[in-house]
Amino acid sequence: QDNGFEQFIINYCNEKLQQVFILMTLKEEQEEYVREGIQWTPVEFFDNSIICNLIENSKCGILAMLDEECLRPGVVNEDTFLIKLNQLFATHKHYESKETQNARHVMDASLPPQCFRIHHYAGKVTYNVTGFIEKNNDLLFRDLSQAMWATQHTLLRSLFPEGDPQRVSLKLPPTAGFQFKASVATLMKNLYSKNPNYIRYRPWEGAPALSLVPAGPPQPTAALPRCIKPNETKTAMLFTPELVLAQIRYLGLMENVRVRRAGYAFRQLYGLFLERYKMLSPRTWPRWAGSDREGAEVLLAELAFPPEELAFGHTKIFIRSPHTLFDLERRRQERVAQLATLIQKTFRGWRCRTQYQLMRKSQIIISAWFRGHM
Repeated sequence: QDNGFEQFIINYCNEKLQQVFILMTLKEEQEEYVREGIQWTPVEFFDNSIICNLIENSKCGILAMLDEECLRPGVVNEDTFLIKLNQLFATHKHYESKETQNARHVMDASLPPQCFRIHHYAGKVTYNVTGFIEKNNDLLFRDLSQAMWATQHTLLRSLFPEGDPQRVSLKLPPTAGFQFKASVATLMKNLYSKNPNYIRYRPWEGAPALSLVPAGPPQPTAALPRCIKPNETKTAMLFTPELVLAQIRYLGLMENVRVRRAGYAFRQLYGLFLERYKMLSPRTWPRWAGSDREGAEVLLAELAFPPEELAFGHTKIFIRSPHTLFDLERRRQERVAQLATLIQKTFRGWRCRTQYQLMRKSQIIISAWFRGHM
């Protein structure tokens, strides 16, 4: 109910994670259809870049203004910090305070004077600025660090490396907000270097199983967890609809489901697709002499899937329904079993034929020697 600096920092990290989710799944999903020349209706979704910029902009973001107030000489308190925010974001549609509400002639008794409110992607959150500057400074006095480093205790010396006289810097130490922002930037760089995939539950196979989407050969992945808390009492088999619905909306799953339903569940390069499924058609098996795209088109024409289930991009094949993909996998497994049987049959025939020829040759030699002896 009372959100301070700590909750503000946590929600900033949540905004950045949501931005990764949007850019790497929703936006990239739709942009890929455009790149591949696939005809479809784009799905509108909320891009929270404007909220992230409100918080982390290096020149006029909330964290930058907080650092500026912490470094400003003279009497510094949260009132001057809030006044500066009100001046900068007076017209920002995702920021509001008592002063900006009065300027817009909005009557809202739920927003106290010492607070500001941010319209996060997950909803509105009110922050009390009391303690923001003190917690953001979070300074350890230099002489204390030097005293800890000068001790004979090895562990204490290792915990305070900044106390080393040879490493003493006259620069002010970084604020808590600056350090957290740098840490979040490192995390984002790590996540953007990965290839995200979803994990699905397959109840029709009996026991719970996890598999990567899309199906096919394994790929390097990064998990973007989307966990739903079913109830507040940690009770089994109990779902609170309001709580679940709120989390689904806050996690951005509604937009993701709409994009997935409007788009295609599976996409793969023509070469990889043909290599995996070419045994399903006698025209492409065992070798296909044409281009990969022509081979995929011939293969799918032989399998007679509905035209609306397939789309041929510039470099990839797109399959709309998971059931079509499951049907492909089922046919492939059956064909692999048939080919394995054929290999086994051929090997057994060769082995029996070779053994028979050796026995026949031995019998002829024995008979010839016996007749000569008689």
